[in-house]
Formats: sequence, structure tokens, C-alpha cells
Amino acid sequence: MLESLLPLYPNHFMRTIITIFLLLCTIIYQVSAQRGSPPKEKTSTRHVTKYAQHLDFLPEMVKLLKVPSGWTVTVAASGLGKPRMMLSDARGRLYITRRDGGDVLLLKDADGDHVFEDLVTVAGDFPGVHGIAIKGDWMYLCNNTQLRRYHINDDGSLGVWELLIKDLPSGGQHPNRTIGFGPDGMLYISVGTLCNDCKEADPEVAAMLQVDPTTWKRKVFATGLRNTIGFDWHPQTRQLWGIDNGGDGKGNRWPPEEVNHIIEGGVYGYPFAYGKQVVDKSREDPAGDVKEEWVKGTVPSTLDLPAHMAPIDFKFFPAGITPYSGDGLVCWHGSWNRSKSVGFKVQRIRFENGQPVETVDFLTGFLKPGFLLFKRKARFGRPAGIAIAQDRTVYISDDANGVIYAVTPTK
Repeated sequence: MLESLLPLYPNHFMRTIITIFLLLCTIIYQVSAQRGSPPKEKTSTRHVTKYAQHLDFLPEMVKLLKVPSGWTVTVAASGLGKPRMMLSDARGRLYITRRDGGDVLLLKDADGDHVFEDLVTVAGDFPGVHGIAIKGDWMYLCNNTQLRRYHINDDGSLGVWELLIKDLPSGGQHPNRTIGFGPDGMLYISVGTLCNDCKEADPEVAAMLQVDPTTWKRKVFATGLRNTIGFDWHPQTRQLWGIDNGGDGKGNRWPPEEVNHIIEGGVYGYPFAYGKQVVDKSREDPAGDVKEEWVKGTVPSTLDLPAHMAPIDFKFFPAGITPYSGDGLVCWHGSWNRSKSVGFKVQRIRFENGQPVETVDFLTGFLKPGFLLFKRKARFGRPAGIAIAQDRTVYISDDANGVIYAVTPTK
């Protein structure tokens, strides 16, 4: 031990030098233990920035959209700014959160033709409002740090709000909180990572939280989820599933977007691994461990999908909508960081025996070839939110052009 050297140096100056050296060694060791060992492999980071060219919406563009046989697509509303998450109630009314506007809209379709004639703002002055859920006669709304609830009046308007939670961890780069009540009666809140590739110190970040609605106390339900905006419960198995956004700056094709079965206590890999326990070689080792061993204790994804398509909302078709019941719908917001644009569509995720097996296009056509000279595609929509009404109509929000599309079964 270096401490044994001190008696050999009666000189006060030398003893001081050795003492300082020992302190520095201790500090370096503690910091290394907290941060983990640096990666052994040489890696590089390459950020690609390539946005598809934006096109303003024109009514005739609806003809460019494609849906499966047995469905038709129409415009239910337009000129709505940046609509995000949506919810259809038992009366067919549609509620829409607008994160950028800090408000919630109520749309009504009096004659049942899937075109909304009436629009009213039912909640305002809630900056960044995003997540929305209804339970009983109450509407729950969530932004970056707060959870509020409002009593729903008979006409669909909302009463005075009540603050339930005020200290959710700030989302940093990913402030888009989403919420939902599970079959167990608990409220779930998704919290994304603070930045693109953070090793989080707060256990409530990059996680799924569970809130007890009798006390409003919360706990961490699952971790290692980089940014699971869209999640829902399978109508038959009642299991919780979510679509996680992979990281940026790691290439055109990796890491994947993940379809995850989210279980209590599950650790899903971020930031040391993605997908089916594939280690991110650019990251340092976890404190006191190595990535290759640490990842063995994580939950692998069930289905990997192409990188950078940017999943937003995810909803299951409810029971009774054959043959779609038990399948999911995901809105791909579209890439900004891939050399060839991907996403910009809605896909059906087919489940067999309660497990996701493949994706099938459901609403496509937003992405178009651009100017060949610049090799840049164009898009006139970025799908964001999903609401499935009781009459089986699927509403899709486009937060780039402010349009709500109605995808309606024809038989």
C-alpha cells in the first residue's frame, strides 16, 4: 500500500506530496467506478441531416393516399395547426392535444359523415400538453412535468382543472409525455431520455412510470426505454406493448425502432444496448460491469423495425374489428437523419398468438419523389396521433399540415 511509504519520508513536504497523490488516486478510482470503463473498440459517430421537402396540404392530395382494400380515406378536419395525440369518446367526439398551442380541441361530427363541423377549445393555458386519457367522467392531461385532470361536462366541455402531479422529471430533448390507464386501473406515464444518448442519473427518466390513482404516488415500472411515446394494452392478452425510438448518430440502419413487451421490472437496454440485446460498442461499460455481461439481464425487443422512422402513437385495434382485432397501428413520423427518407406513413403491426410478427402498410402516400437533381424526396404529411372510434373509424393526425384523416371501413 502507498500509505506504508509515509513513514519513510519524515520530511513534511514529501509527506504532503504523497498524501495529495493518494487522494487523487482515490478520486480517479471513484469516478471511474461511477462512470464505468471507456469502450475498448474504436468507433465513429456520423450524423446525417436530410429532411424531406415539406409540401403544403391541398385537398386533391387525398387522392395520392393509399389504404387497404375495404377501407377509404377522407379528410375529417384541416387547418388545425399541429395536432398531436387524440382520443375518441363514447359519443364519437374527438379530443386533440396541441403541444405547440398548449391547448385541447373538441371536434364534433353531428351527422356522422366523418367530417367534423364543430370545433371548440376545451382546455388552454397548458404549455406543452401532449398525453391524454379518459377514465369515468374525468379527462387526464399531461405535459413535460405536470399531470392534471378535468371533469367532463355533458356537452363535452371541461371543468376547472385539478393538479395531480407537478414534479415529473423534465424531459429535456424528449418532453412528449404520453399517458394511459391499464387494465389494472393504474395510470402509466412514459418519460423519454433527456438527450439523444444520455446515461441517465434519474431512474424516472428513459422509463415507464406507474401511478396509483388513489394516492397519486408513483414508481418506476420499467427502465431502459429511450423514448416510448406510443404504448397500449393488447385487447386479448392485456399485456402492455410499446414502440421505442432508437438513437441517432449511429448510422443509417442502426439502432432499430423496437416493438417491446413492457413488463414490470423490465430493463430494456438503453443506453448500452438496443434491439435484441445488441451492444452499443460506442458506449462505456456500466459501472462495475462490462456491456456484454450487463446486457444479459435485459429484456430483448420482440420485433425490430427499420431505423429512424420515428414512431409516435401506437394503438391496438379493439376486439370486434375482424380481422384486425389484436393488431396494432403505429404512426411513423418520418426520418430527418437518414440519407434516404423513411417513415411518413401508418403501418399495421400484425400479431399472432399475442406476438408481433410483421408490419403491413395501412395509410401511405405522404412521401413522394422530389427533385431528381437534389435527390431529395418531398412529403405532405407526418402522421402523429391515432384514435379508433367505436364505429371502427381510424383517425390519424398530421402535425405537419394540421390535417385529421378518417380511415373508414367500407364493409
